[in-house]
Amino acid sequence: MAQIAVMGAGSWGTAFALVLADAGNTVRLWGRRPELCDTINDKHENSEYLPGVELPDAISATPDPADALAGAEVVVLAVPSQQLRSNLESWAGHVPAEAILVSLMKGVELGTHKRMSEVIAEVTGAGPERIAVVSGPNLAREIASREPAASVVACEDQSVAEHLQKLMHSAAFRPYSMTDVIGCELAGTAKNIIGLAVGVCVGLGFGDNTKASVITRGLAETARLGVAIGADPVTFMGLAGMGDLVATCSSPLSRNRTFGEKLGEGMSVEEVTSQTRQVAEGVKSCQSVAELAKINGVEMPIVEHVAALVAGELSPDELVRRLISRQAKPETV
Repeated sequence: MAQIAVMGAGSWGTAFALVLADAGNTVRLWGRRPELCDTINDKHENSEYLPGVELPDAISATPDPADALAGAEVVVLAVPSQQLRSNLESWAGHVPAEAILVSLMKGVELGTHKRMSEVIAEVTGAGPERIAVVSGPNLAREIASREPAASVVACEDQSVAEHLQKLMHSAAFRPYSMTDVIGCELAGTAKNIIGLAVGVCVGLGFGDNTKASVITRGLAETARLGVAIGADPVTFMGLAGMGDLVATCSSPLSRNRTFGEKLGEGMSVEEVTSQTRQVAEGVKSCQSVAELAKINGVEMPIVEHVAALVAGELSPDELVRRLISRQAKPETV
C-alpha cells in the first residue's frame, strides 16, 4: 500500500501505527529514545506506553528522524501539540517534498493561537491539499486492542482525504472522510478541556446529571467558536465532535478526564503533572482556546473557568459554583 512515517512513539502514535500496518502499509515509527525503539524492534512491543500489545512486523522504529522520513509517502505527526513547531523545524529538511502530512495532535499553539494544521503549513510550506487531520473517539488502548472504532480524516482536498481513508481502513478501524479541517481540529482540542471539567466534577463526587450538563454545554460553546472561525457546525454533531467528546468525558482511559478527577480530589496541577507520564493536552491548550474565543468575541465559560483553575486562580469547588451561578439564559447554541 504505502510507506508511512509516524513521528511520535507515544500511546496514540503507536496505536495509529498499528492501524496503518493492519491496513497493509509499511510503517517507520520515530521515537526520541533509542532504548524504546530497540524494544519495539526486538520485542515488537511498546512496553512503556502500550504494554502487552504485540505490534505487527510491518512496524519498525528508529530514533533517527531522517531515517524515519526517508521515502515516506505519508508523514503522520503524533508529538505533543506544544512541541510540534520545534520538532518540525528540526525535521523539515528531511520531509519528502510531495508527502502528505497528517496531524493526530489536538491542541492550539500557545502564543500564536494557531491550530496544528496552521503550524504545519507555516513551518513546512505545504499547501492545504497536503495537510490532513485525523480525529474521533480513539482512545489509544482500545484502538491498540483492535476494538471496533470509527474516526474522521479531514483535508481541504476531498480526494486526498479519500486516499488517506483507504490507507487507514482496517478490519477494526473505520475512517470517514470530510473537508472540514477547522471543525475537526477545534473539536479535538476543546473536548480535552471539557474532559478536564467533567473530571473535576467526578473528583468532587458529582454524578451523571452534572457530567451530562457539562458535556452538552461544552459542545455548545465549542460549536459557537467553530462557527466563528469558519467550521461547519454539522462537524460538531459527528465523530470528531460529539463522538470524541463522549469518549473523552466518559472513559477512565482518558488522560484529560483522569487529570481533572485528581484536581477535583484536591491535588494541584503540579502534583498531578508529576505523576503523569503522558501529556494531558487540555492543560496545555485551555489558555490558548480561551484567548482564541476572546479574540473572536465568543463566550466559552467552561473553557474560561478551566483555564482559571489550571492557572491557580480558582478552586474546583469555585469552578462549579461559578458555572452554576451564571445568569440564566435561553438554551441556544
